Amino acid sequence: MKIQDVDFCVTDWKKLTPKEYPGETGKAFWRTLEKGNIRVRIVEYSPGYLADHWCSRGHVIYVLEGELITELKDGSVHVLKPGMSYQVADDAAPHRSRTDVGAKLFVVD
Repeated sequence: MKIQDVDFCVTDWKKLTPKEYPGETGKAFWRTLEKGNIRVRIVEYSPGYLADHWCSRGHVIYVLEGELITELKDGSVHVLKPGMSYQVADDAAPHRSRTDVGAKLFVVD
């Protein structure tokens, strides 16, 4: 990832209004900062959330709270708990998120 056209800035995440995105089940709430060529987010998934699509975008995802279950289209499943992350390049491994208990993530893409 090459970060371009982003001057130094400080983000107070509590001041960003979350936007709601329905999943196949449950809901996601995103607080989003877009600068230059990057998007930085705090994402919260409700308990029982399942994404409504397979994603091919590259991300760096760090779990802050809860438990994230990431499924890859190849059938593999990865369980991430607080303090764990995953990294994936654009188009490298289609994936989708789900959680039984809810999760809070820090995401850069």
